[in-house]
Amino acid sequence: MRGARVLVLLAGTVLVTSAVAAAPAWAGPAQLMTRSAAAAAALPAPVSCNTSAGSCWRPPVVSRWQYQLQGSVNSAGQCIYPATGFINTAIAGMSFATGQQVAPSVFDIDIYQDGKCYTPSNYGVLNTAAVSALHAQGAKVIGYLDAGTAETWRPDYPQYQSFNASCAGCLFGKPVSGFRDEFWLNINTNAAGTNPNTGQTQTAQQFILDELAARLAKARSAGVDAVEFDNVDAYQNKTGLAISAATQEQFDAAIANLAHTAGFAAGLKNDLGQASDLQPYFDFAINEQCWQYRECNFPAPGLQAWPTTYGKAVFNVEYKLATSKFCPQANSSSYNFNSILKNVNLYDIPTHPAADRTGHPYEPALPNGHPGRSSPLASRPRLA
Repeated sequence: MRGARVLVLLAGTVLVTSAVAAAPAWAGPAQLMTRSAAAAAALPAPVSCNTSAGSCWRPPVVSRWQYQLQGSVNSAGQCIYPATGFINTAIAGMSFATGQQVAPSVFDIDIYQDGKCYTPSNYGVLNTAAVSALHAQGAKVIGYLDAGTAETWRPDYPQYQSFNASCAGCLFGKPVSGFRDEFWLNINTNAAGTNPNTGQTQTAQQFILDELAARLAKARSAGVDAVEFDNVDAYQNKTGLAISAATQEQFDAAIANLAHTAGFAAGLKNDLGQASDLQPYFDFAINEQCWQYRECNFPAPGLQAWPTTYGKAVFNVEYKLATSKFCPQANSSSYNFNSILKNVNLYDIPTHPAADRTGHPYEPALPNGHPGRSSPLASRPRLA
């Protein structure tokens, strides 16, 4: 959906030069989630991944990765690599740790091809081409799914519109900051409308869960190996909706269980304030800019514990910092993150790994930006 995460309560940019210990600027009583006994009791029990429904593949703790959420383009802004769904499956980059060119073994891509690469635009083509090509070369694929916002170009957006109309506008919140055609979703259970697929009355949250179940079925058709859920930290954003931290945590646990029921390992996207509580539900984490904002281990133990204590991979992407500012720490045994540096647009290039990930993240020496596509709003406003 986006490159730079949307967290409007964040204040400032701080370069990482030492261990992350102090609380980041955004942390305050409203943002830190300490569960009460009642809130803990309201969480569903974690559901084990259903190996009868899928492979339940979990990424190894040490994994080279690539994050591409827009179709590759050339210097004229024309989409390229149509045979592989506009995904650059041959991408490689120079490892910060070794100076060697390395290729990713895990690709995080949208389950749909980039619709702007078609004339007229067509956002309804599953990216089986990219998944098949990546599998043929021995790579694994994480499928990007938006859980907490409605994007107007998605094939199922009319269903969200219909439900929203049936409940007098209860489903849609404010547009996501910087993205005029994407709206925060009401994940509460105190609003109800009509599901256009069944004609039944449902809470807003149950409708969203049903839509996500359908998207998981599409992910299965696309052939991806695991899924990441984006926009699962509404409680920290100016959504125009009254979403509490407890409701967010309950919703996030529910979608992880939904993925497991469908046979997918699930990745938690951002939501660092609840990462420790949600660790039992999710199988890996996708994070944007935790080094920049000094929150890779906040609130303690935070994401730092996922690889070191629980054996779960952390895939981190930075957009602003020089690799020298985060790669040494990301590659250290105390973190063991899979960190990369990319442009916020999340095209195929540039991509900079911190290590070779036979030990650590990677970094190709490429221009900081892609010719012809300087802004997310200039193309497709769906950057994770």
